[in-house]
Amino acid sequence: MTAGTDRFSLHRAPAWRDRANFIINAPLPEPGRFEQLWSRQVSDDTFEVCCIPFFLYDLALGDVVQTSSQDGRKYVVSRVLTKSGRYVFRAHFEPSMYQFRDEISARLDDLGALLEWSSPTLVAVDAHGPAHAQQIAGFLQERAEQGQLMYETGYTA
Repeated sequence: MTAGTDRFSLHRAPAWRDRANFIINAPLPEPGRFEQLWSRQVSDDTFEVCCIPFFLYDLALGDVVQTSSQDGRKYVVSRVLTKSGRYVFRAHFEPSMYQFRDEISARLDDLGALLEWSSPTLVAVDAHGPAHAQQIAGFLQERAEQGQLMYETGYTA
């Protein structure tokens, strides 16, 4: 794909919108696909991620990344410099599961998770540390076992 036909996944309501002052891009595995990330510029090529990644793995809210120019596009994530210690989960709702979205979202909010919706079927969930991540994972697992959602973690390791 050329730059004119590239496709972007957008964050309409980033978790840390009040901190963000820049948008950077991160390539997704599919050719010509990028996720636009709201961020806070730290230096010329360094940024703190201010949104919860919808599709990227091994990247979380608060991570500090370095960018570079790639294929004629400026400010493309090239590597993670500092991990924030936060955790990412993604929950997916099939149409038959839609009835559970509001109640599950409210419960995640009660548990202190931050949420960002990509679409009516996909929500990214942030946990602020290891114990919180265990709590969120337990809740998501319980609801998955009840057939109310499907979920994954945002990490490959």
